[in-house]
Amino acid sequence: MRREAIGNKSSIFRLLPVGYCLVSLFFLSACESEVLRQQEQEIQRLQAEIERHRKEVEEMKLARQKEERKRQDCNRAFRNYFEKAQGAQDPHEAVSLYHEGLRLCPDDDVAHYELARILERLGRAHEAEKELEAALRINPDFQDARRRLKALKGSRD
Repeated sequence: MRREAIGNKSSIFRLLPVGYCLVSLFFLSACESEVLRQQEQEIQRLQAEIERHRKEVEEMKLARQKEERKRQDCNRAFRNYFEKAQGAQDPHEAVSLYHEGLRLCPDDDVAHYELARILERLGRAHEAEKELEAALRINPDFQDARRRLKALKGSRD
């Protein structure tokens, strides 16, 4: 009997390393699963960040293209309309040329101001005021436009 008990003990001791190995394998498998899960989360985070950067780059590219088109339109407005308006003998033709140019380049404060001056000479004070206000919205520091607007409003009162 004693031998049997010893035999059982030795078989238990022989099984212990196997048990430790199984527990170790289970633990390693659990750790490996956690590492894989964390890596998957990191990959997803990085993919989302890459997508965000792609969108930002695309938005910057579109903004640059839009700005380039705007610059080209303004160059065309100066060349084809504003310069011709300044040299026009007929003030009605000059008004028409400024309007055409401002359709292409609406943010030119000087063009709005010059158009206002012509409209004022034509007796179209209300339209001139609107052009001066547009010039001041674009450039609040445009002192000549501010003085002209004040003078126009003062002459009406």
